[in-house]
Amino acid sequence: MGVTSRTQALELELERLLGPPTAKILSRELGITTAGGLLNHFPRRYVERGALSDLESLPHDELVTVVARVVRASTRKMHHRKGFLTEVEVADEGEGSQGTLAVSFFNSRKAMNELLPGARVMLAGRVGVYRHQQTLSHPDFEVLPEDHALDEADLGPVPIYPATGSLPSWRIRKAVDTLLRLDLLDGVADPLPAEVLRAERLMGLDEAYGVIHAPLDLIEAEGARRRFRFQEAFQLQTALAIRRAERMARPSSPRPPRAGGLLEAFDARLPFTLTDGQIGVGAEISTELGQPHPMNRLLQGEVGSGKTVVALRAMLQVVDAGGQVAFLAPTEVLADQHFRSLSRLLGPLGEAGQLGAPETACSIAQLTGSMPSTAKKKVLLDIASGAVDIVVGTHALLSDMVQFAELGLLVVDEQHRFGVGQRDALRTRSGTAPHVLVMTATPIPRTLAMTVFGDLEVSTLDELPEGRLPLATHVAALHEHPGWEDRLWWRSREEIDAGRQVFVVCPRIGDESDAGPGGDASTASVTETMARLGEHPALAGIRIEALHGALGPEEKDAVMSGFASGAIPLVVATTVVEVGVDVPNATLMVVLDADRFGVAQLHQLRGRVGRGVHQGTCLLVTRLPQDHPARQRLDVVATTSIGTLLAEFDVAQRKEGDILGSSQSGTASTLRLLRVVRDAPLIEQARQAARRIVDADPLLRNHPVLAGIVAGLDDERKDYLERG
Repeated sequence: MGVTSRTQALELELERLLGPPTAKILSRELGITTAGGLLNHFPRRYVERGALSDLESLPHDELVTVVARVVRASTRKMHHRKGFLTEVEVADEGEGSQGTLAVSFFNSRKAMNELLPGARVMLAGRVGVYRHQQTLSHPDFEVLPEDHALDEADLGPVPIYPATGSLPSWRIRKAVDTLLRLDLLDGVADPLPAEVLRAERLMGLDEAYGVIHAPLDLIEAEGARRRFRFQEAFQLQTALAIRRAERMARPSSPRPPRAGGLLEAFDARLPFTLTDGQIGVGAEISTELGQPHPMNRLLQGEVGSGKTVVALRAMLQVVDAGGQVAFLAPTEVLADQHFRSLSRLLGPLGEAGQLGAPETACSIAQLTGSMPSTAKKKVLLDIASGAVDIVVGTHALLSDMVQFAELGLLVVDEQHRFGVGQRDALRTRSGTAPHVLVMTATPIPRTLAMTVFGDLEVSTLDELPEGRLPLATHVAALHEHPGWEDRLWWRSREEIDAGRQVFVVCPRIGDESDAGPGGDASTASVTETMARLGEHPALAGIRIEALHGALGPEEKDAVMSGFASGAIPLVVATTVVEVGVDVPNATLMVVLDADRFGVAQLHQLRGRVGRGVHQGTCLLVTRLPQDHPARQRLDVVATTSIGTLLAEFDVAQRKEGDILGSSQSGTASTLRLLRVVRDAPLIEQARQAARRIVDADPLLRNHPVLAGIVAGLDDERKDYLERG
């Protein structure tokens, strides 16, 4: 069969193959309408027959799978949190067995609706102990039909599918079995090239589909899953390899370093010594800037690791070589912070045109949407004439009104906050492609960068500047220690009395709009916290100001300026302070309802304190009980200071799944099995294999099936692939 036959086989409608009733429920519950969609709805795990645990002999702190009967079930509101807790007791089905197990679920309507007394259920989770009773907290579960046997000796492991309350796993399995018996894929062309299958020792397509849905044993099942994980990684890496090759083929003006120029003058006046990491990454960037094809590099680093200095040195090299630099920031607050930071680092070297400026000085300007029209027009004229060497701005830089004399470098900060079209508006504006440096303070595991940012080279700064003390992070668990809440504010007063400053961070501002319909009015807000702290005796006489996204630019600027100067000792803020805020005298951060933030976000927030010579402390405040799943995130943040390790945990917890979208198409790759942290070696193998294929056959003329898949990526997926 050719490409067309393969496409037709996978896109056959389920209504024709399985009948209207089955097709209707698959479409309604899972959005699956085609043969390819159902075949690619892989089991999430398998239960090996005979491996079911007896409730009387469950091993503590190990993963178990049990089949039991629901004895009791109840749901109640939680005392200290918005939401509800479903508590279930299950008992062994075996004759004479006395084993029972307590099972709890937080805010699970599925558990509340399905785990009713008398129900027969399969549960899978980690065994814990609470009040001398063995427990499972928020386990996976599946309600089984009464006639669903689990002990047939002649069958392999039981596949457990992602399911819904109206469409249990066993019904999905039955539909898949029916589809497999039709032999739809007999002779269908494999999307993996034959040489790749041989080199990686992978199953063929037809065999892999049969095995993954009906394995003889767990070893065979893992072989099929590896094949599909590799396929997902390979198809993505092929698309990235093609885009990388296309970009490398575009011409760009070389910007090599110049002796006796601005960069040398800047290095000579630096009041500190660059870290080994800054020197090494700077050398990589410098070399790439001197090439006749565009640099496309991602620069990530721990909070406070000195990314701005590395980026500025790259900017100065480009200016020395006659090019202009555009520094794109996602918000006006961040653009203003960057403009001030660059101006402070440059000093007189950034004052070209002013009396007394050094001969080598450059000109730096700012362009934001809120600037007065007269000032904006002057900056636009200076950019177009080449009078401005470095311009720092927001989305205003993307306007068609902005014309560069010679754009040599585009620096994008926190790039994930910009759409692909927005970034390309600058990158494609000049005749030759500018070099691109993408910066992020959000830790990205190497494997995630390799998968999503696969066409960028990645540099990581993981050293802190000399003299910086490590940050102390603690969980303030008010559920177990309610008296600690008062202590938070006396602790804040101690820092202020010592001449230092405090951040208090809240999940929301406090007006009605951010509490509903998706919000939660029970979480801490800036408005409510401001009122409460204004009346607390610990903070009597202390100036407290609010900082959040609803304030106007002038109000934000006034608060930030006051905080930076030390005039404001305590700021109550939202996550507007997550990046770009640099106040070395701030040493304490109190994050209220910290469980409402992600791991990476908490790491970024705490990076705002301890940036000077004094010890920094971050207190993660939560009212959740110790066995709540969200508490694990806080414990990990409190015990781990390495951002990339936290990011790996975050990615693994969120189960990143289909990085490129949720299409059920049988012809385009969706990441159903690939996990970028777990599968790092496999992704590297896939990347090498994809680059070999693309280097030998850039247009994939000899691989029409693969070419069809890559070409079939929809616009949303192409946006993901063009993250650079």
